[in-house]
Amino acid sequence: MASAAFAQTFNTVASFDGVNGSNPFYVSLVQGRNGNYYGSTKFGGMGVCYFGNGCGAIFEVSPSGTLERLYSFCSHNSCASGEIPLAGLLLAHDGNSYGTSWYGGSSGFPCSQGCGTIYKIAKGTVTTLYNFCAQTNCADGGNPYAALIEGSDGNFYGTTSAYGPFSGGTVFKITPGGQLTTIYTFCQQQFGCLDGEYPNAGVIQSRDGNFYGTTYYGGANGWGTVFKLTPKGALTVLHSFAGTPTEGGYPSAGLVQGADGNFYGTTLHGAANTCFEGCGSVFKITPSGVFTTLHTFAGPEGSLPGGSLIQATDADFYGTTTGGGNNNAGTIFRISTTGMLETLYSFCAQTNCTDGATPWGALLQATNGTFYGTTYGGGNSSCQDCGTVFSMSVGLGPFIALDRVVGKVGQVCGILGQGFTGTTSVSIRGIPANFEVVSDTFLKATIPAGATTGYVAVTTPTGTLTSNTPLRVIQ
Repeated sequence: MASAAFAQTFNTVASFDGVNGSNPFYVSLVQGRNGNYYGSTKFGGMGVCYFGNGCGAIFEVSPSGTLERLYSFCSHNSCASGEIPLAGLLLAHDGNSYGTSWYGGSSGFPCSQGCGTIYKIAKGTVTTLYNFCAQTNCADGGNPYAALIEGSDGNFYGTTSAYGPFSGGTVFKITPGGQLTTIYTFCQQQFGCLDGEYPNAGVIQSRDGNFYGTTYYGGANGWGTVFKLTPKGALTVLHSFAGTPTEGGYPSAGLVQGADGNFYGTTLHGAANTCFEGCGSVFKITPSGVFTTLHTFAGPEGSLPGGSLIQATDADFYGTTTGGGNNNAGTIFRISTTGMLETLYSFCAQTNCTDGATPWGALLQATNGTFYGTTYGGGNSSCQDCGTVFSMSVGLGPFIALDRVVGKVGQVCGILGQGFTGTTSVSIRGIPANFEVVSDTFLKATIPAGATTGYVAVTTPTGTLTSNTPLRVIQ
């Protein structure tokens, strides 16, 4: 069921011009400690690579719209740091940024220009942590589409979309020092890859400590899967998508765990047949695998959702579609846990699509309460169709965000927000914590003795801000 949109304010924050980057793809912006936002673009920058049009860039954008290129891929060292970064960045607890590139690196066959990399950004310097297909017959996988996550153990986790021993992609762990371990390789259950194939999206770590994700292909019906993976590598297929006409299929996005403990996601295709191979869907699945289709897209309210959902501070989920809407250029939508969907904005509403077109990535709800995102095309710059950064406010208030969601007593937790100058107290579920105000947009707090899992509160001169997620305290 779809309903009419409610009041919102949309703004084009900045347009890419090619030099500062071009065409952000599966990119969800991340909020930095300085209050600015960071991401990467698929093309653009000053590098020269096999694909042309620039090899991709890392950028910083302020809330007021100042867009700056921080790094160009393939600008030196023969693309050793990678090229064509399809996903965004991870801002880790150590203060550094980490990312993946789909192509490039020092490995050769079977990728003529390298099979992708994992890179680190520290104090403005980009270094390569790992080159994929470094192992015999690409046993370590290659061509990562997705961003990394930081696990509760301090290591990073991700997926490769291809290769591995069974040529179906992999799930891996990598230490901050660059030691990579393959946790699972897909298509082990051959004759149709019943365990799934090509995990284009990344994984998330659940509250139970296990990892959950999706595969784009494979499964019992060939339309992809939802899977659960233990840290030791035991995989369970929770659901095999059925595709048209009954439910969604080909999920290109990952999952998000809701406040209710269930997982929510989107499928790029499947379900209704008004689009080629269906227009896609929004679904819910329990940790035990009970599956529910919440909404089937039909075109007018949006179609072909490529990015992950996010759960905002109002408890509803927000996402984007790459097509459909009033101008067939994609939409922003919100959907309740019961499946009530509202279309908030249709792209290409402005002349020549200066507001942007075709958003592929997930949204970010910044700590000021506003949503930020990117579009692959459109924009108002000398570079035609290079994409945009946009914002949308629906009236949600400010909050604080944690740079770690799991911690032990005595560990330091970084807190993002605004107006921290003059902060008088920090508490975790009511237990006071020692803290240090680093800047107006970042502070550090030490998890105190006696603290238990709960929300973090920061009292500033203008009021008390509460975290959007609880901090899970390990005793």
